Amino acid sequence: MADRSPVLRIINSAARESLKPLGLAQRGRSRLWMDDHGWWLGVVEFTPPRTAGSGLHVGAMWLWHDVDHLAFHVDAVRVGSESFRTEDQFTPLAVELSRQAAANVTALREKFPALPDIARYLTSRPVRRGFLWDGFDAGIAAALAGVPDTARDHFERVLREDPLAPWMVDAQEKTRELHALAADRDAVTAWVARAVHSCRNKLGLDLVPLAMS
Repeated sequence: MADRSPVLRIINSAARESLKPLGLAQRGRSRLWMDDHGWWLGVVEFTPPRTAGSGLHVGAMWLWHDVDHLAFHVDAVRVGSESFRTEDQFTPLAVELSRQAAANVTALREKFPALPDIARYLTSRPVRRGFLWDGFDAGIAAALAGVPDTARDHFERVLREDPLAPWMVDAQEKTRELHALAADRDAVTAWVARAVHSCRNKLGLDLVPLAMS
């Protein structure tokens, strides 16, 4: 299969050169790499195109979502696909993609060095009607940062959405619970810690002490 060899071999070799020195771990033998910060991940995907080759998607994932798959809750960069024609042609393209990945992982680390920075970013984003998770994430971050009034405002945005699908009903149930806890930072922290531990377990990640500060 062209996508396994030589394309994936070339991508993996380039990624190891650029991402392993930063401490990222490859997810199995996939095109996915993770920058583990305990309760959030930097995620790198060398996205497969319709034909042989690769693109790039780098972003952040908040593990309080408690899902069994990697996701991009904040985008850092998306790069269109580079096609594979020959090994000599594709190798420098893969090297450049991996260098862009490393630069954007570093940028995410600088953007989100601590919880207060994440809370400021999430709560200052423009309101996008229909983007339920924006309010959910901003509310959690604000509650963790000890700003309950801001947290409630964002949670209330979530609760005003029309629950048009089962996943929205589930999200609003969690939001109601968090809205009631918003003034109790310790209770919110405990809620988030349970969700993060569950998510890490589902993703097959080691369970680590969580320092949400």
